[in-house]
Amino acid sequence: MPSKTSPVPSCLSASLTPLLVSPSQVIKGEGVLYKARNVIAGFGQRPLVVGGQQTLKVIYPHFDPIISKCRLESSYAVYTPDCSESSLEALKTTLKEHQGDVIIGVGGGKALDTAKLLAHQYQLPIITVPTSAATCAAWTALSNIYSNEGAFQYDVSLSRCPDLLILDYAIIKTASERTLVAGIGDAIAKWYEASVSSGNSTTTLTIAAVQQARVLRDLLFQESVAALNTPGGEAWREVVDACVLLAGVIGGLGGANCRTVAAHAVHNGLTYIGAAHRILHGEKVAYGILVQLRLEEMIQNNQLAVSSRQQLLKFYEEIGLPKTLEELGLSRVTLGELRRAAEVTCRPESDIHRLPFVVSSEQLLAAMVSTTNDFVSNRVSLNV
Repeated sequence: MPSKTSPVPSCLSASLTPLLVSPSQVIKGEGVLYKARNVIAGFGQRPLVVGGQQTLKVIYPHFDPIISKCRLESSYAVYTPDCSESSLEALKTTLKEHQGDVIIGVGGGKALDTAKLLAHQYQLPIITVPTSAATCAAWTALSNIYSNEGAFQYDVSLSRCPDLLILDYAIIKTASERTLVAGIGDAIAKWYEASVSSGNSTTTLTIAAVQQARVLRDLLFQESVAALNTPGGEAWREVVDACVLLAGVIGGLGGANCRTVAAHAVHNGLTYIGAAHRILHGEKVAYGILVQLRLEEMIQNNQLAVSSRQQLLKFYEEIGLPKTLEELGLSRVTLGELRRAAEVTCRPESDIHRLPFVVSSEQLLAAMVSTTNDFVSNRVSLNV
């Protein structure tokens, strides 16, 4: 299998922890995908383009001129049913049969995670082309693995960030407004999680990452409404950059000291509820932020968490992020399903335990159904 990249030496992985800050190249702008055709061709002549079935239909007209102009021998592969181990096995077969020498991931978070992990396993160049601003997956050296049914299993740290990230505003504009709103929810979590997981660290880059998370939060508070009202405008581009690029910078700079905490842990637990699979990643994460703040209020009597939650509730109302289980689309969830999600969230390996206090599944369950002062589920009765 030809490769344009060198594997990470075993001596490096055993003795050092590399700082994976950013993709090697980032190209962004209106219509830049076609303009970057020669850069793309420089990574290989037999690209395997990985994405979802609907995404590949949308992206094909954008790629076909590139393939024709640069005389590439390309193949398209659908990841299905999810970013799962079985999907990866099927893609490995496709990659071998095609004799691909570069992977191009197109789509949302799961498509990009699948493509990144495939490239990682074969030490091939990886190009990411996000089709929405719903996550920062196009930037990061991380892939999340799910079951075929969509339940979160584990994450994989990759040997590097993507070799090339192409953020084409013309493509991003074709995505629904809902994806950008979800991206805002995912990105704004960086502050609420990094500021907790970093603890009292005095490490320069950790401090820089946390401060960048604060900048990201403030930018989203200030620009999100204008961005949603003027798709393609200056505020819209700033918010898209914030969700796809700046959110990735924070994880790259902060590394292990700025990992996810309760907000993403709650997301992972909710993936074990069947009805939650139609809910976007960032929508679940946004709800998870409220749960995290509610836990801080309940367990620590943290009044700053109270004011932060009230600020977020107002912001969520303005842009359309879910504030409760009901608004999340889980009004018919059963007590058993919620308890299962809470138990998964509180597993020993969960990032929820990066909180500065101990959380039980029963406490989490109580927080999940009371993220707003005026919300009490009429389907769930708790004795905690």
